[in-house]
Amino acid sequence: MKPLLSISAIVLLTALTGCATINPGNPALNEIQGAKIGLQDTAIAWPTEQWWHRYQDPQLNQLIDESLRNSPTLAAATARLAVANAAVSSARAVRLPQLDATYNNTRERFSENYIYPPPYGGAMYTDNSLELKLGFDLDLWGKNRARYAAALSRAQASQADAQMARNTLISAITQSYFNLQDALAQHEVIARMVKQLQDVAKITQQRVQAGLDTEVELKQAESAVSAAKVQLSQADTNADLLRHQLAALAGQGPERGTSIHRAKLAAVPQGVPAELPLSLLGRRPDVVAAKLLAQASGSEVSAAKAEFYPDVNLSAFAGFWSLGMGSLLKDGSKVYGAGPAITLPIFHGGALNAQLNAKRSERDVAVANYNQTVLTAVREVADASTSIRALQQQIADQHASYQSISAAYDIAVQRYRSGLGNYVQVLLAQNEVLKQAILDTDLKARAYNLDAQLATALGGGYAAAGNDAAAGHAAAKGAAPAPAPAGIPAGTSAATVGKADAAARAHATKD
Repeated sequence: MKPLLSISAIVLLTALTGCATINPGNPALNEIQGAKIGLQDTAIAWPTEQWWHRYQDPQLNQLIDESLRNSPTLAAATARLAVANAAVSSARAVRLPQLDATYNNTRERFSENYIYPPPYGGAMYTDNSLELKLGFDLDLWGKNRARYAAALSRAQASQADAQMARNTLISAITQSYFNLQDALAQHEVIARMVKQLQDVAKITQQRVQAGLDTEVELKQAESAVSAAKVQLSQADTNADLLRHQLAALAGQGPERGTSIHRAKLAAVPQGVPAELPLSLLGRRPDVVAAKLLAQASGSEVSAAKAEFYPDVNLSAFAGFWSLGMGSLLKDGSKVYGAGPAITLPIFHGGALNAQLNAKRSERDVAVANYNQTVLTAVREVADASTSIRALQQQIADQHASYQSISAAYDIAVQRYRSGLGNYVQVLLAQNEVLKQAILDTDLKARAYNLDAQLATALGGGYAAAGNDAAAGHAAAKGAAPAPAPAGIPAGTSAATVGKADAAARAHATKD
């Protein structure tokens, strides 16, 4: 065995000096750092996993529960996660020894003019073999470890993507629900306005009969009633469409929307982050997924670089070979052997460098996507926070404006009824009060929508409370914490996962 090992060592040493040349490539694209875009290491009140419960609306809670059970979007995300976990199992299997059992039974005539002497040459015999074959890739250059780390990162990214799909669905349902409540509130406002306009039309008719007004004012009053009824019909249609949308988001037919009624909403939660938190990078599932995909691409670059080095595989076999069935299991039919198999890449016409360059480009794309995702996340939180702060004053001013124009309308109607005013004053006040009433309901609904947008922009409760410190620590270093992987193969310890991730980062750093 010693001569065999010596020969293997010589061959391996020769292989190391004759590998294909690696193209150094262009400098890698760098990931954006949170501190450089204004994120602060500050603590805020993060939304809980079921943040919509703070609205104290059982009807909304039920809709979201139904959507989480029935949504095809979440089913597709779960299926993608299962595919990613299967890839982890496959990548992990390559790193383990492979054991196969083979049996061969071939009835054949041996050539008289070949290597078989008489009586075998020219005769028919049965060639039998029964073997156990063991193979193990030493993975000296970390190719399989890098591929395993890449698959693991992609599985974790798929888990984060599934959470992002959940957040997007909940946000869509919540905002559609509040838009529906706005449409129902507008229905009530416009219905009251129709009643008031009908009362004014009756007054106008009485004034015409008394000779105080003409048919012109009466037709204007009747036109105002008809126009308000059109707006009432539009509000009803909008409400029906939103009911259909909510039913579809809940994974059910349009009839489900008919049971959604006007709700008395709790007060909108107050308060927005004073500063954009650094730990946002670990709280947003889309940012975490983009980070993990960038890590996976870095691991795949390492695997592509390992292709330039020789593969060293150890193989062994043991079994029985014989001509004829009768002697197959006899002691003299035993065979066994072991040894290394070395594959040395020397010249592939540039294929290896092309493959490496492609993986480097894919890594740069993943890093650029991560950077864009971070910027989008920061913008969404900033936009929602700024809009909420501005809206609070807008609601107060709008409500004061609505009260003032309502009072002005009441005065105009009273003056008109008593014969002190004319219909033009009433008509102008009617148009303005209806506009202000609708704007009042819109702003109130917008307050709920912005609150839901902020909760979603802050991650929708993605990171558990126990992971806050880890999330902040990772974000401070410019890295997103990896969520606990779902569906990782049984027997894969936390230490194994940690080593795989560490190997991926080590390989990526080399490039």
